[in-house]
Amino acid sequence: MRVYLDNNATAPLRPEAKTAMLAALDMCGNASSVHAEGRAARAFLDAARKQVAQLAAASADNVIFTSGGTEANALVINGAVQAASEAGQRITRLVVSAVEHDSVLATAARCEQLHAGVKVVVCPVVSSGSLNLAELRRLLMEGKGRALVSLQAVNNETGVIQPVQAAASLARESGALVHCDAVQAAGKIPLGLDLLGVDYLTFSAHKIGGPQGAGAVVKRQGVPLASQIIGGQQEFGYRAGTQNVAAIAGFGAAAAALKSATSAHISSKSLESRLKSLCPEAVILGENADRVGNTTCIAAPNITAETLLIALDLDGFAVSAGAACTSGRITRSHVLAAMGCEPALAACAIRISLGWQTQSSEIQAFADAWGRIVNRARARTAAA
Repeated sequence: MRVYLDNNATAPLRPEAKTAMLAALDMCGNASSVHAEGRAARAFLDAARKQVAQLAAASADNVIFTSGGTEANALVINGAVQAASEAGQRITRLVVSAVEHDSVLATAARCEQLHAGVKVVVCPVVSSGSLNLAELRRLLMEGKGRALVSLQAVNNETGVIQPVQAAASLARESGALVHCDAVQAAGKIPLGLDLLGVDYLTFSAHKIGGPQGAGAVVKRQGVPLASQIIGGQQEFGYRAGTQNVAAIAGFGAAAAALKSATSAHISSKSLESRLKSLCPEAVILGENADRVGNTTCIAAPNITAETLLIALDLDGFAVSAGAACTSGRITRSHVLAAMGCEPALAACAIRISLGWQTQSSEIQAFADAWGRIVNRARARTAAA
C-alpha cells in the first residue's frame, strides 16, 4: 500500500473535479464560438469562474484563468509593471520576501533585467520564517518610487503563515500595490482581496485537488495589469489563447468542494508530537510561527533528507525534501537558508504535507516507519 504525503507538491484529483472534467471532455466546442457548442463550452468556464471567485471573495469578472500558479504569478508581476508604466505610474521597486516561491523570485529577477529602472528588493524573515515587518516598513519608507509588494500567504516548505494583512497595511501607507501568492493557502486559511487588503491573489488548481495545468489570477477592479500572452481577447483580454475548458472545469469543481467541505482537516500537530517523541533531537522548522495544519518540515540531525526519502519511498511513503532536489542532488533550500538554518541541518529536512484524502491511520503508519528508519540510521552512526 502506498501512502501519499506530498500534497504541497500536488494533491490527488478530487472525485468532483474528475466528474466535471469528464463532462467537459465529452463536449465539443470552443468557448469563443457563438454557436450552441461554443456556448456550452462557455457555460463550463462561467461556472468555474464563479466557483474560483469564491476562494477570493471576489466577483467572477475579476478571475483570469492561466495554465497554473507559476504563470499566474508571472502575469501579475510582469503585467503590473508593464501596465503601470504604460499608464505613466511606473513601478520602480519589486519588494519580495526572502522565502517566496521560485516562480516569484525568478520572475522578479527577470523583470528587473528587462525593465530599466525596476529594482528587486528582498525583505528578510525572522528565524521562525515569518516576514520581518519592521524591515518591510523600513524598505518601503526608504525606497524611491512606487512599489509592488509580493508576499505569499503560506510558505510551501514550512507551512508558515505570513502576516499578509499587516504587510498590506504597511504597503498601503506608501502607495504600493500588493500581490499575494495564495497557492498553498486555499482551503487552509481565510482568504479574500478585501480581507487581506491585497490587489492580486494567485491560485493553482492542482494544490486543492484540481488538475495540473490550471491556475488563476484574481484581481481588484481597476488595478494595472497587461496581457503577457497576446493574440486573442480570451480572459477579458488579459490572457490570449483557447482556454483549457476541461482543466478549468476541474479547477472550479475542486474550488467548490473546498468551500463546501464540512469535516475538519486532519492536523499535523499530533504527527509532530509523535515524531518528536520518537526522536527528541529532531527539529521542526518554523515550529514557533503560525502555520497551516497540514505541513511539517522536520529535520533529524545527521540523517540526510536523501537517505530518508529513499528509505520512506521503499517503505511505501511519498514525502519530499525541505530542500530542492535536482538531478539526484539535494541542495540547500533558500527558504531554510533565509531562516538561518545551518546547512548541515537543512540538508536533513523533509516535508510531510497532508491532503484532503489523508487518513489518521496513514499518519500513524508514517510516524512508525519514520521512527524505524531514524533509529536504524542512528544505530549505524553510533556503531561507526
